[in-house]
Amino acid sequence: MSAYKSLKEECYEANMQLPALDLVVYTFGNVSAVDRQKGVFAIKPSGVPYETLKPEDIVIVDFDNEVVEGSMRPSSDTKTHAFLYKKWMNIGGISHTHATYSVAWAQAQRDVPIFGTTHADHLTSDIPCAPPMADELIAGDYEHMTGQQILDCFADKGLDPAEVEMVLIGNHGPFTWGKNAQKAVYNSKVLEELARMAYLTLQINPEAPRLKEALIKKHYERKHGAKAYYGQE
Repeated sequence: MSAYKSLKEECYEANMQLPALDLVVYTFGNVSAVDRQKGVFAIKPSGVPYETLKPEDIVIVDFDNEVVEGSMRPSSDTKTHAFLYKKWMNIGGISHTHATYSVAWAQAQRDVPIFGTTHADHLTSDIPCAPPMADELIAGDYEHMTGQQILDCFADKGLDPAEVEMVLIGNHGPFTWGKNAQKAVYNSKVLEELARMAYLTLQINPEAPRLKEALIKKHYERKHGAKAYYGQE
């Protein structure tokens, strides 16, 4: 029996949520799950259709992108996942999709504005969009530099990845993360819904104002603050 059986199963279940939540078509997208103690993460194999994917197909990779277990080639985005796991030690799962509204905002190279309380329930800032990668970086270690793009974007905007668990890559698409793979997928769905709501808002009123700070603070803190009262104890 594989020493990584439970990690593979966690990763598999998270990946299967992507088509179930209408976040991917065909083989688009991937989810990974990390085991910090063992210094590895599990990730979907490249180009394998979700309808044929099995837990044993999941590939185990170390943080240097070396395959530890698995007969298939890991996702082409593996180096991006590895980079983020090495730089942000508190994240336990990463999700990448090509969901329609999220990608549309990325292709427009625009942050997703915080228009309403649904957005503020999850984060207090606009959803950031990193600028497109420079040509010389595209020609180099592209997937590794995608991770650097994300870090640079958060540094430039002064954002905390523990609070803002999502980003758009200009002309590419969304990456999300969380304490585990399941939370990363949850954030992918949240991002897609917020992107859709923001798009519809601007169709109805192109001059729609940003949500006022008092409501941003109230809605975020009642769910995430020190005196949060959302949900059950």
